[in-house]
Amino acid sequence: MVQAARSGKQNVIEVGMASAMSKESEIKLTNVARASLEELLEDYRDFLRANGHAEWSASHLYARRLRELNRQPDANYDTFRKGIEDENPEICAKVIIGLIRVCSFLLERQLRSLEQEFLEQGGMRERMTRARIQRRKQRIKRQQGVQGQQRENAFFLQPCCPCSP
Repeated sequence: MVQAARSGKQNVIEVGMASAMSKESEIKLTNVARASLEELLEDYRDFLRANGHAEWSASHLYARRLRELNRQPDANYDTFRKGIEDENPEICAKVIIGLIRVCSFLLERQLRSLEQEFLEQGGMRERMTRARIQRRKQRIKRQQGVQGQQRENAFFLQPCCPCSP
């Protein structure tokens, strides 16, 4: 359980670092983070089952309160502290399950967005290839412009009549 939680958190951090490098790596790490959170979710569900508890239904008072708290734009650990640190382990587990679901939902949205970006823009190698091709085209245009200018200069430097030196 602890390893799944650490792995999920660490992979989310690595996704941020990979975003500057490769879309493929970012997608892979996002999938790994999501898988780690799913593993953690199952661990908490196992805890509830082993102790004879069921998850909250969507209409349960505490589940509705958790959704309200999740809608707060500035929500942080303190927002959920009362539920996470409750003396009743059943409540702690259920609050954490709710938070894992939110994280999984957000990672799924991020993954869809990353995949769409990848389809539209390609991966790092494709973007680098496009940049190199564009750079070559610009260099060729500059060279052609210089050569054209040299031809013009040569034309104007030629004597206009046979008696000119």
